[in-house]
Amino acid sequence: MLGLIQRVSKASVSIEGLITGQIDLGILLFLGVQKSDSKADAEKLLQKVLNYRIFPDAEAKMNLSLSDVGGGLLVISQFTLAADTNKGLRPSFSAAAKPEHAEILYNYFIECAVANHPIIQSGIFGANMQVSLCNDGPVTFILNS
Repeated sequence: MLGLIQRVSKASVSIEGLITGQIDLGILLFLGVQKSDSKADAEKLLQKVLNYRIFPDAEAKMNLSLSDVGGGLLVISQFTLAADTNKGLRPSFSAAAKPEHAEILYNYFIECAVANHPIIQSGIFGANMQVSLCNDGPVTFILNS
């Protein structure tokens, strides 16, 4: 399971003009599910996301986690993270999970997130979404379960 995280001062997702999720200070997570991913991968990635130290402490060092600052987590499904871009000029999605499998793990990830963190928002799996964000830093990392 792959996650692209961005530290944000605010972020939102809308579908057909309606906001389905929004946060202030926190992490915007683009979540990619690969064929071999399992519920254990979802749990492992969630713990990384919640505890990855990317927020500044009193000395302006990245030393605090999302859990430490009590920020929001906005989760967006993003199958293109699983793309293989090594050959040619068109991405291959052969490593990406089939939609049925990916949706189950995406929903499981969100269920676990809700059980482990107070502020969870999300998009809708498979929808055409418009994501707006203000990347704080900018700070962006790729995490792998």
